[in-house]
Amino acid sequence: MSGRRGMGELEAEVLAALASSEAGVTAATVHTLVGGDLAYTTVATILNRLCDKGLAARNREGRSFRYSLAVDEADFVAERMRVQLRHAHDPMSALGQFVSGLGPTEEQALRRVLADLDGEHGP
Repeated sequence: MSGRRGMGELEAEVLAALASSEAGVTAATVHTLVGGDLAYTTVATILNRLCDKGLAARNREGRSFRYSLAVDEADFVAERMRVQLRHAHDPMSALGQFVSGLGPTEEQALRRVLADLDGEHGP
């Protein structure tokens, strides 16, 4: 990855790295998974902040820690999306822009979710 990433984007990348392992990962592993020009200390700081926010958990393993996701990833991402839509001046336009930017796989997943929801609320 290139270019400067914002703290929210970095946190999202670290959370995704944590979500990729059920057994938890070390800060060094997260650093490798996130990659780029990110300093190890930056990854460690983000992990500590995520623990402080209750989004990640850490367990001592020898002289280091193993980090894991402390929340359900799907619930967390969905809530972030809902918050952003609630704060948008024009939520319909924002949602339209979001959907128009989906790739084919994401679009198929959205169609399946909507069909499932329609089936739950159908006749």
